[in-house]
Amino acid sequence: MDATSPGRSPAAAPLDATFRKDCPGRPLFEQATSRWGLLILLALAPGALRFAQLRDRIGGISEKMLTQNLRTLVRDGLLDRTVETETPLRVSYSLTAIGHDLSGRLRGLIDWSEQHGEEISAARTRHDARTPQSASAGKRATTV
Repeated sequence: MDATSPGRSPAAAPLDATFRKDCPGRPLFEQATSRWGLLILLALAPGALRFAQLRDRIGGISEKMLTQNLRTLVRDGLLDRTVETETPLRVSYSLTAIGHDLSGRLRGLIDWSEQHGEEISAARTRHDARTPQSASAGKRATTV
């Protein structure tokens, strides 16, 4: 069935490639929507921050994870890394134009999660009450 077939939304057509395992955008989707990638992009939305400022702003992130994620986001063109040659050396990170665009779109996801957080929490509580093994397992379910 193609995008113009009856019963198929034209808006759904561009997603077809996204669902393929060889989709070139997948690594970016995974990075930008990972726990740390998302938080780094949102933390930099107001402006540039140095490494220690980012680490302090994002509770729970290790220096190793911050370093790995920053390298990937710079490589993907979402962040700029600026080295100031003063002593001591100062490195700061800021969003590029496409990083700002993505950060704004991710902010919509955060806003949505805040708007529906209580509903999601209540649904989890109801589910766990009906499914005792999910509460005792302490793991995220992989199937519904």
